[in-house]
Amino acid sequence: MRLWLGIGVAALAVTLVCGGGGAALIGLLISSTQAINEQAKAVVGDYFEAIEQDQFGRAYNLLCDAAKQRESPSEFARRVSAEPEIASYRVGDLMLNELSVPVDVTYVQGGQERLQAVLEQDPSDGLTICGFR
Repeated sequence: MRLWLGIGVAALAVTLVCGGGGAALIGLLISSTQAINEQAKAVVGDYFEAIEQDQFGRAYNLLCDAAKQRESPSEFARRVSAEPEIASYRVGDLMLNELSVPVDVTYVQGGQERLQAVLEQDPSDGLTICGFR
């Protein structure tokens, strides 16, 4: 009888530990995804805010290394300042499988567009923007 009671208690302990570990892992994954989503929204929002305020150097600093290698700060400023002026924007939720964020943009001259901000994880800078499609 004691043997069966001991086996039952051991099985219950294993179930609680393993089940609790699984729940903790799920909780960790959910909170990590939420944190990455918030960081993605912040970096893309900061980029568009900088563009709206004609602070092209600030926007340039939010780009990934590959994007910075494609064009210099002055080339970036010249290109972006020639684009249609943005009246408003709305940053959507992170698409984790693509590491991109949808951005609904409304232009001053009229018209709307949905862009995809393509992101990259940089070990020192966190998320950076590698371009739009």
